[in-house]
Amino acid sequence: MSTRDAITNKLREAFSPESLDVVDESHLHEGHAGHRPGGETHFRVYIVSPAFKGKSRIERHRMIYSALAAELAGSVHALAIQAQAPEEAN
Repeated sequence: MSTRDAITNKLREAFSPESLDVVDESHLHEGHAGHRPGGETHFRVYIVSPAFKGKSRIERHRMIYSALAAELAGSVHALAIQAQAPEEAN
């Protein structure tokens, strides 16, 4: 299973999102710290979930970091996050 798929599955399981998009941006970081041949090191997450209602941006990020602890301790070097509650989504 790819790292992108693992991230997607864990976020779906943890947050039952209304919307989720996980983008591998590793190719944009070629030659930078943390980049490895084959990519799967830098990701951007767009997620909309009721689980984020009433939570601050920091709380939302901590929730996601907790769900992805194994990936962040291993192969993932960077994770950009946009997390919203349904009423905040455009």
